[in-house]
Amino acid sequence: MNYSIKFTMILVVVSAFSLNAQTRTEKDLLGEKQVPADAYYGVQTSRALENFQVSGVTTRFYPDYVRAFAMVKLAAARANAESGRLKPEKLAAIEKACQAVMDGKYHEQFLVDLYQGGAGTSANMNANEVLANIALELSGHKKGEYQFVEPHDDLNMGQSTNDVYPTAIKVALLLHNDKVIKEAEGLSQAFHKKGDEFKDIVKMGRTEGQDAVPMTLGQEFHAFGNQLDAEIASLKKNEAYLYEQNMGATAIGTGITATPGYAEKVAVHLAKITGKPMVLSKDLIAATSSMQGFVMYSAALKSYALTLSKISSDLILLTTGPRTGLFEINLPALQPGSSIMPGKVNPVMPELMNEVCFKVVGNDATVSMAAHSGMLQLNAYEPVIAISIMESQGLLYKSLPLFRKQCIEGITPNTAILNHYIEKSVGTVTALNPVLGYEKTTELAAEALRTNKGIIELIREKKLLTEEQIKKLMDPATMTGQKK
Repeated sequence: MNYSIKFTMILVVVSAFSLNAQTRTEKDLLGEKQVPADAYYGVQTSRALENFQVSGVTTRFYPDYVRAFAMVKLAAARANAESGRLKPEKLAAIEKACQAVMDGKYHEQFLVDLYQGGAGTSANMNANEVLANIALELSGHKKGEYQFVEPHDDLNMGQSTNDVYPTAIKVALLLHNDKVIKEAEGLSQAFHKKGDEFKDIVKMGRTEGQDAVPMTLGQEFHAFGNQLDAEIASLKKNEAYLYEQNMGATAIGTGITATPGYAEKVAVHLAKITGKPMVLSKDLIAATSSMQGFVMYSAALKSYALTLSKISSDLILLTTGPRTGLFEINLPALQPGSSIMPGKVNPVMPELMNEVCFKVVGNDATVSMAAHSGMLQLNAYEPVIAISIMESQGLLYKSLPLFRKQCIEGITPNTAILNHYIEKSVGTVTALNPVLGYEKTTELAAEALRTNKGIIELIREKKLLTEEQIKKLMDPATMTGQKK
């Protein structure tokens, strides 16, 4: 056995032994269990901590995910109170507990691994237990005195994991999406700023890796920005699929244990609390088993990642060199690129961006597999859907500002190289098609390639055009479509 693993196991055993000196006894379906006296979580969370030691990434890793559970529980408590089912004093205690968690407190108590069986039951019970014990303590009671505020009867009143868990995921994804969009817009703006800066720098465009026709470097960078703008619009549009939620569905969508009118009330409160237009699904049975909202939003993330990855790869290609590649642009030099090759500097930020994008695409594949693998009235694989999408969002909104600040904002052009390519390329001959015809321009292109002469040089030799015509037709602004 690896000694570090063995040492870790010893520490866990020692820690557990020391906690036994100060514990409280709680019980559930499986019997009694000792819970650390200072823990806000309870017996079911304790069992989950033993059963699901998988990734080490717990609910608290995503603060907005923790806040989302508190928001859902707060909306449910207010709806139950309005329905006359939850007593005012209990509502007051639960409201204080939920607000504290929404304010960022007690997050260290949300300890369940994101990978878990049971369709999210452990995550829901972790929230129920922690909020119940916070409510107890803020009301002057001790942790575990559930006769005053109970995790099931009060925090889970009229609810099931099967409506709470997917709704909390959707709220968390909506909160995260705001952050992703903010950073995505910042990156797009950086590309457009470079587009303005490079608007007068003429270069050769390329199709299928071959010389095509002239364009400006500014047009190229504005095109990068516009592609990202379209993807951002899709992210905004597809978040609407997350607005529909199934609170009040309870176990399978029939609303068993929920008070009539409760579901509609929850939707109203949830919209107010989250600031998002959350609505109740028209068919709660369908909503409880369907993963469409997650699939559609994940697809928008994937599409954004694919576009961003293509742009990142384009930047890597444009900066290849410095002596034997295209070398049309310079990326900021951030670190030495090799442990053996002196002077080498790599395009590390576009490479990093590609790695993130590849992961987002892979996570979308996981979402697709999990969505289609649910059975009948419930999808037990919602946890891995949540993990995958939240990871994609987290990676993007952490890496996008790095890409912008440490790469895009520092890009400079190699104008001498760009001018050289314009002068040597036969692609400029395309501008002569309307005057000389396709056949004649094809002959010029072939001769230019054969003799290594420039197009304008050949035109002058053959006296095919006047100097005035050459100036007009071969004007860079005309060739790049900026002058008609």
